[in-house]
Amino acid sequence: MFEIVIPGLILAGFALISASGLFVASKKFYVYEDPRIDEVEELLPGANCGGCGFAGCRAYAENAVNNKTVDPPCPVADAEAMQAVARLLDLEVEVKEKQVATLLCKGTHENSRLVMEYYGIDDCWAAMLVANSLKACAFSCLGLGSCVRACSFDAMLLKDGIVVIDEEKCTGCGMCIHACPKNLLFMRPVSGQVIVTCSNTDRGADARKACKIACIGCMKCEKSCQQNAIHVNDFLASIDYEKCTNCGDCVAACPTNAIEMRGQEVYVTA
Repeated sequence: MFEIVIPGLILAGFALISASGLFVASKKFYVYEDPRIDEVEELLPGANCGGCGFAGCRAYAENAVNNKTVDPPCPVADAEAMQAVARLLDLEVEVKEKQVATLLCKGTHENSRLVMEYYGIDDCWAAMLVANSLKACAFSCLGLGSCVRACSFDAMLLKDGIVVIDEEKCTGCGMCIHACPKNLLFMRPVSGQVIVTCSNTDRGADARKACKIACIGCMKCEKSCQQNAIHVNDFLASIDYEKCTNCGDCVAACPTNAIEMRGQEVYVTA
């Protein structure tokens, strides 16, 4: 009988000592966590996209509570969510206009012909190790979808050799921008409807040979703009969205159709 009881008591004693040690350690090394962190995390969209610069929504919530800031605001959360977070932390937040990803290229297979066949890893960065471009235009979208795979919101797809963006689904997280090795994506305010769909900085004749609708740096758009919102540098037009009124004068003036009014475009979804 004692052969069973004594070992059992010994084991029970060890268990009691261990449990007591764990209890003391939990009290001694306890780290307080502000319960508002959980509340802030609940208000966030839970995308964990990293667009804010933090590892995920939890990390963003910890920074917001511990440092008493909502700057930068979560790029995925809507204005109501960010205002709720600000009220919870007794802070003020500036409501900013939604930003959407935009491709500065229209180098479809029709506009810019393929000059080589690529057989390799289906990744734009990998293709860049082989050749700067697969098309006649050295500035064109490679069309292998690295940005599409980086998008957590199903807002991008490949069509005819370039990326098409669904602005209704785009949250402006910016992850696709980092995924493009040719820097062809940028964030623009959703109200900015006029877009220069080109990144070619070659001289006009060379740019036009590479792509049918390339910007040729003719400056007709710049001369037509009464708001001083579009300028040509290095043979490429760019738009200042703080000045642009979406009047469309530059769109009408462009001889190559390199400038488009986004509201007139049909978005393709899968």
